[in-house]
Amino acid sequence: MARINYWNPEDEKFWSKEGKKHANRNLWISVPSLMLAFIVWQIWSVVAVRLNDVGFHFTEDQLFSLAAIPGLVGATLRFFYTFAVGTIGGKNWTVISTAILAIPAIGIGFAVQNPHTPFSVMLVLAALCGLGGGNFSSSSANISFFFPKKEKGTALGINGGLGNLGVSVVQFITPLIITSGTFAIVGGKQILTNGQHVWLQNAAFIWVIPIVIVTILALFGMDNVPGAKQSVAEQFVIVKRKHTWIMTVLYVATFGSFIGYSAAFPLLLKSQFPEHLSLAFLGALVAAAARPIGGWLADKLGGAKVTAYVLFIMGIGAVGVIYFLSGKQFAGFLLSFLLLFLASGIGSGSTFQMIPSIFVPKEAAPVIGFSAAFAAYGSYFIPKLFGWSVKATGTPVTAFYFFIGFYVISIALNWYYYQRKSTEVKSIVEQAG
Repeated sequence: MARINYWNPEDEKFWSKEGKKHANRNLWISVPSLMLAFIVWQIWSVVAVRLNDVGFHFTEDQLFSLAAIPGLVGATLRFFYTFAVGTIGGKNWTVISTAILAIPAIGIGFAVQNPHTPFSVMLVLAALCGLGGGNFSSSSANISFFFPKKEKGTALGINGGLGNLGVSVVQFITPLIITSGTFAIVGGKQILTNGQHVWLQNAAFIWVIPIVIVTILALFGMDNVPGAKQSVAEQFVIVKRKHTWIMTVLYVATFGSFIGYSAAFPLLLKSQFPEHLSLAFLGALVAAAARPIGGWLADKLGGAKVTAYVLFIMGIGAVGVIYFLSGKQFAGFLLSFLLLFLASGIGSGSTFQMIPSIFVPKEAAPVIGFSAAFAAYGSYFIPKLFGWSVKATGTPVTAFYFFIGFYVISIALNWYYYQRKSTEVKSIVEQAG
């Protein structure tokens, strides 16, 4: 494929004649790459649920830790992944970061077949799944270079939203694929306590071939954007910007909630409403599907306004979860939690749309990755907070009071810096496409 030598998506003539075609091709290869990254990142949210059923003897706190540790590692890696696009090129990094996802996928496939596998080994494999968590920062930073400012919200929403669907895909596919002997040639079956045969290794092995295919697609179908490269030092100037930190808080409230709740929801369902565990995929599905809508709404109405609404709705959802969880009412609990997921998905799209409106393009890309890195810690701290809450108070309800407090702080920050008439960032309030 011919190398791109000129790139300026704000040049309407160039965009309509050539730029849009290249941008869309890179976007639609980036999407499955990011989806696979989320699948590998969140695979422990469903594998951990089944470990004790096939002969392992881990405590509830250990299981929450296995679901949480990929979040800790993935969030930390995002800081490095953020600057990788500007350093070695978006296409180059997509190829590398997609290919290495095969390492934890293969490792997990073998480890879960032996119930004597030590917890320490499982913890290392969970940490390796953090490789998938890092991809979001680099993928989002890369795609932000391809589109004009007026379309960035929608493009980032599509990339992030469909990529985020990987969480729902792994939570939906895993219960189905482990009942099939698809990869029996590389491992035997396990027997559940109810006598059912399962092949838990399938949960990991099934993704190896798609990882290989998408790596090849990225190698031959994506582009490095001319002029996007910059040194780490040049990119690191963003940490001195006040709005980098404010937007990070807002993205932690939205995306951090989405990924944290996604990691914890299956275990939460199993401990509180085990008969409804098969519905664990719904939360991530709703949030991921809502993200492109959030980006589109923000392009049309303004990111700050949409973000304000979703943060308020998230507070309502958290209050609903507290009420219905305390009363052990599943229908109300599920609807309240889905409201949380819906709002966090929309908010993930709207906050990402705000960033290119505040920063110049070369700063917007690393800010996107930087804020995404902090937000990813939600996938570690939220499951751990649930684990602490259950251990200390006997119920996960206590954790939601912390979440509500954080949403209130975020609403105040969003209003003060981006919604007031006298705010220093007027473009967000006035932007309408």
